[in-house]
Amino acid sequence: MWTIPAPNGACASVHGGSLGGRTEGGTPAIGSRYARHVELSGPWRACIADDDVRREGVGLEYDDSAWPTIAVPGHWRSTPAFSASDGPLLYRHRLHLPTPAASRRRFVTLDGVFYQADVWLDGAYLGDPEGYFFPHTFDITDLSRLADDHVLAIEVACSPQRQRTAKRNITGTLQHSDSIDPAWNPGGLWREVRIDETGPVRIDRLRVLCRDANDTRAHLRLHARLDADVQRTVVVRTAVDGRPVAEHSRSLAAGLNEVDWDIDVNDPELWWPWSLGAQHLTEVQVEVLFEGECSDSRAVRTGLREVALQDWAFSVNGERLFVKGANLPPTRAALAEATPAEVRRDVELARDAGLDLIRINGHIARPEVYDAADELGMLVWQDFPLQWGYARTIRKEAVRQAREAVDLLGHHPSVAVWCAHNEPVAAADSRGKSLGSSITRNVLQQQLPTWNKSILDRWVKRAFEAADETRSVIAHSGVAPHLPQLDGTDSHLFFGWYHGNDGDIDGFGASMPRMVRFVSEFGAQSVPDSNEFMQPERWPDLDWAMLTEQHGLQLEPFERHVPPGDYTTFDAWKQATQRYQAEVLRHHIETLRRLKFRPTGGFCFLNLFDPAPAVSWGVLDHQRRPKLAYRAVAEACHPVIVVADRLHHTLTAGDAIAVDVHVVSDLRTALQDVVCTATLRWPGGSHMWTWRGDVPPDDCVRVGTAQFVVPEVAGELWLDLTLEHADATATNRYASTVQSRVSREPRPTGNVT
Repeated sequence: MWTIPAPNGACASVHGGSLGGRTEGGTPAIGSRYARHVELSGPWRACIADDDVRREGVGLEYDDSAWPTIAVPGHWRSTPAFSASDGPLLYRHRLHLPTPAASRRRFVTLDGVFYQADVWLDGAYLGDPEGYFFPHTFDITDLSRLADDHVLAIEVACSPQRQRTAKRNITGTLQHSDSIDPAWNPGGLWREVRIDETGPVRIDRLRVLCRDANDTRAHLRLHARLDADVQRTVVVRTAVDGRPVAEHSRSLAAGLNEVDWDIDVNDPELWWPWSLGAQHLTEVQVEVLFEGECSDSRAVRTGLREVALQDWAFSVNGERLFVKGANLPPTRAALAEATPAEVRRDVELARDAGLDLIRINGHIARPEVYDAADELGMLVWQDFPLQWGYARTIRKEAVRQAREAVDLLGHHPSVAVWCAHNEPVAAADSRGKSLGSSITRNVLQQQLPTWNKSILDRWVKRAFEAADETRSVIAHSGVAPHLPQLDGTDSHLFFGWYHGNDGDIDGFGASMPRMVRFVSEFGAQSVPDSNEFMQPERWPDLDWAMLTEQHGLQLEPFERHVPPGDYTTFDAWKQATQRYQAEVLRHHIETLRRLKFRPTGGFCFLNLFDPAPAVSWGVLDHQRRPKLAYRAVAEACHPVIVVADRLHHTLTAGDAIAVDVHVVSDLRTALQDVVCTATLRWPGGSHMWTWRGDVPPDDCVRVGTAQFVVPEVAGELWLDLTLEHADATATNRYASTVQSRVSREPRPTGNVT
């Protein structure tokens, strides 16, 4: 895309080919003062970096014809010559850049580097960027005036994080998670490299934040970092959807200048989550004019809305919303290889399941995720890419990158909350992974201060708060109430996997209500349908060690809850794992929805999908084929559901049972004269209860209690629930097995009063 200054000084855009030379890969090169930018995507040359290459291979005259070609953007492991390499690699690219006009400046921008780099142009050192998710820019104006032919050389390093409790790369789940092969290295130039050309003043960063909004007015706060070649006075012009709303003069010093200003938008069209309203999006354009001509311009698409998180309950534009959410891992382990359609499809699948929120778990995702969330009305819980333990040396860099995250994503209306760190504990202790560790012991372990939790997370939290006053910031996720304030944050509760049984959440929530205010991780693993990587033909002698190390399988919890030895075929075990995962998620979601705002404000289960071939938490596998749990989640997330206290898996004949029945409604209107029935069935008999009444808007009500004595008949027993109304219907089923009193099993799997 090329930009030409219009006669009135505004920046007008046209599409066209090159007006000058070409790069090595055939990309149009800059050849006119009107050129805006050119991408350097395509084949580059690369080799393993060593001292000799660093000394000689960055210059213009070096012969790199024998080096393997490598795709940019991409990850070096996707190139056969470097498929097992941990780097570092030196990338080279030749390009032709005719000399810029006297009033023009030229920059090289790296949109995404995994994870650190050193950059040279024609052997001249430009800088050493660090950070994978935001752009890095270097001024090459003077160098580009010396000649027309150039070589851009970039050494890229992404060191393996072998000290798992003291990592140094701020890459989060992309280098340390339980659903991506720990041997994978995401190193490379994973997003575009481009050459930008501007006038004497460049917009280096633009941050647009919506502080508050209502039907009459929206207030936007803007922050720009302007890069001036020398001391100058410029005019900064702001427009909303093409209509000028502000213009002011600014005196700039040479170099980087921080500029802040506010604008009001009258009678705004508000942005809403999909369950509350329409998704109106607004474009904010900022131009910097010098002597009447546009020096540089930037435009972002935002939404006018006000979002808040109070007592772990979200509200948007003053409307409270119980959020139903899922954790999203990276779209793929090789993040550069995910297509825009694949990224958008994941957000669509979340909405199709009835979810309101996606949590970008432990990483910052591709831009298409946030664009899709804006358009589809999905709220985003955005994690900063810190997961588990980090070295003390990263504090300053983490603070800097937190500010970059706000600059990159702050304009997206879907982003509702920042989280500085996911589970700031040692990986071995996260979630209490030892089955011998009770949830109580896990809570007690978190009472002790740690550098990650007590120091690092507070600094990162303060950095987010200083850069973005419009959103809530959570210091860390999955931290239990601890001294001195006994507050804590959201909870990660893995009943039915790491701790006890899935029904234990009922009693736990009643005894520790503070721990269920917002549950942001829960679930169970299951075997996917796309399971060729597991070599199922070897059953029962699977390569358990390989599946554990490379594909995330956690054998000890499986042995407890769905033992492989109980099944004669692989398919039977696979189906059992999927049924168990569906049961765990369904019961947790029903319980948390029944506690709606008393005290629960929402939930996020783990995970929506698997980013790679894995025996993992996703309800969709790495090919996005649904497991049984995807349908169970969708049914449990319907706007109106009818639920009962969970029956034990096994009931004893002659026991007296009382089961409370509740209706949960997320509708914004009341349901009048609802008919709710509960039907108990067993071999040879049945009994029915019927209740009538009203269901208030956005509430949970107890409609009645089904009391019965377990019949003296061995076999299956079912409790079927039905809700009937002109505007909503719902059904549900609970199943148990009846046994005689003499063969009574002592261990229940749920709580019934």
